[in-house]
Order: sequence, then C-alpha cells, then structure tokens
Amino acid sequence: MNPPEQLAKCLLEGDHEASWEIIKIHISEGASALDLFEGLITRAMQHVGVLWENNEITVADEHLATSTCDYILSKYQYYMRENKPEPEAHKKAMFLCVQDEDHYIGLKMVHILFEENGWQTKFMGPNLPLEFALSAAEKWKPEVIGLSFSLNYRAGQLKEYISRLESIQTNPTVLLGGRLLLTHDFTQFGSEKTRFIPTLTQLAEWFDLERSGGTRFVK
Repeated sequence: MNPPEQLAKCLLEGDHEASWEIIKIHISEGASALDLFEGLITRAMQHVGVLWENNEITVADEHLATSTCDYILSKYQYYMRENKPEPEAHKKAMFLCVQDEDHYIGLKMVHILFEENGWQTKFMGPNLPLEFALSAAEKWKPEVIGLSFSLNYRAGQLKEYISRLESIQTNPTVLLGGRLLLTHDFTQFGSEKTRFIPTLTQLAEWFDLERSGGTRFVK
C-alpha cells in the first residue's frame, strides 16, 4: 500500500492519531507543505473519491474521511506555528467557497500555504453567500481573494462572484481554484486580472512570481 492509500485508509477509519503520525513521518523526512498537500493529502483524498465513485464506500465514509482530513490540516497548521517562526505578514488574503459549495479541503490547504508564505489570512470556509463575502471583503480589504468551486452547474454564479469581488474599492485579485479547472476552461467567467490556479504546484509558481513582482496588484 503506497503512502496516499495508507493515509486514505486512516482517514476513512476516522483515525486522527494514525493519520497525524503519517504526516509527522513525512515532515521528519523533510517534506514541505507543498509535498504533503499535493503529493500525499490530495492524492489520499482523490483515492477516497475513486472509492466513493466505485460504490466501495458510502457518503458517510467520505464525510468521515473529509472531517479527519480537516483535523490533520488544522493540526499541521498549529504544529508549524509552534515549530517554525512565522514570517512577518503584510499582505492580506481571504478564502471562501461559493454558495452551496461544500468542498473546502483544497481551499484550506491554499489558505495554509498563503500563511506560510507570509500573508495575513482569513479562512471563511464553505458555502458563503455573495452578499456576506462582499461585506467581509469590503471590511477587511484583502489584496487577494481565493475562491473555490467544484460544481459545473454553478459556473454562472461563479461569474457574478468574481465580477463583484474584483470590483470592490480595493480592487483585489481573485485566485480561482478547484478540481474542475483541470478539465474545463473557465477563463470566460473571469477578467484579465483573475488568476486560475488548478494545482498547488501552480500556486507555488504564483508565489514565486508575486515575490519577484511578476503578479499585478491594483492599488
């Protein structure tokens, strides 16, 4: 059994401690957050998804795996705060899922990566109606708003989220992520400043560009 499948088994059993032990072993071997998130946790959750699609597990099993995964991500975030000095944070980033979107694990990993790259962050979680997203963004004034969705039939709603969020007074850049970006083209729903980030590896490349001044923030 490879490490992602081993982790998937622990997640499906709801075994918090065994799941965390797998994460700690990889940390001790020098794995970065990107290594853990993209190479291990994402692949483990993809394996859970395949099992569900094949009717080898129930929706209750999938929910248990997701809640256990949420736990180990929160524990990782706390562990790193305790064991690694946090860089000084200047820019702000806010993260949310569109209304009726309940898949948030990928977005939570993005939120943690932003924090580790020296950003102040707010994780608003799943299923946030647009009116409340706008209110929160106008109050906190983030430079970046991370937006996630995985339901194709919500694409029309997605366009409104991007348009309205990018037009608030501080002109934030919207970063759009989600598993559908790997198989579908959603550029028609964004603007010239919207950034489409289908994988965490591409997010890491975005961070490199941002540090070198290659991304554009409208002040």
